[in-house]
Amino acid sequence: MGNIAILKKFLGTKNSQYFLFFLLIFAISCAKNLEEIEIDNGKKLIKVNAGIADDNEERATGLMFRERLDKNSGMLFIFEQESEQAFWMKNTFIALDIIFIDRNFTIVDIKNAVPCKVDPCVLYRSSKPAKYVLEVNENFTVEHEIMIGNKIITKIYK
Repeated sequence: MGNIAILKKFLGTKNSQYFLFFLLIFAISCAKNLEEIEIDNGKKLIKVNAGIADDNEERATGLMFRERLDKNSGMLFIFEQESEQAFWMKNTFIALDIIFIDRNFTIVDIKNAVPCKVDPCVLYRSSKPAKYVLEVNENFTVEHEIMIGNKIITKIYK
């Protein structure tokens, strides 16, 4: 039986309809969790495609266990309250720039974070209160001349 015949046979089954339904739901949920963010460094707008971590489970997992992060990609952590934020790099395999952002979408701090190899892991704390935190590849902020005081442009207004 050829591949086309096998595919037609599978698509005609009840299980395949469930599979396709759940695949569609998964694709929609993945698309919902991506946000295009722009950083205005005063010279140009830098685009970042960021996954969204806006609940406790997503924030706790973050970028753990990832072996790479695509260029101009990252993760945006959204907190309910603006306060000092602290991040660690346990189970994180890639070095990151951690950009702390206040409720007015202004960058208030930037830290370079390296993977934690042994406990206890270093805590990377914001020097000022932050409501959002954007993690990007190491040296992203240097390469794009991103500094404290730069503004973030996003459609997220939580």
